[in-house]
Amino acid sequence: MGPEQAETIALQALGWLVSNDEICPMFLGATGTSTDELRARAGDADFQASVLQFVTMDDAWVVAFCDSVGLAYDLPLRAMHALPGAEQVHWT
Repeated sequence: MGPEQAETIALQALGWLVSNDEICPMFLGATGTSTDELRARAGDADFQASVLQFVTMDDAWVVAFCDSVGLAYDLPLRAMHALPGAEQVHWT
């Protein structure tokens, strides 16, 4: 997956997140992000990676997001790792 496709998925995830009245406040609280900062940083690859990292924390969120936009369930995680500057998580 290329960075452009990853960015598209991240922006879709951001749109899904902000439209969810239950999950969006959790994201804002966990990240300390304001709604103004959310808008200002939407195009930032690091911020996009954090959105995808948050969404992929819960399988139910991944399913709900992917079902809402017609994506395969593995794509959010793949997109997170494809974004420029996104760090790979190593469990060793």
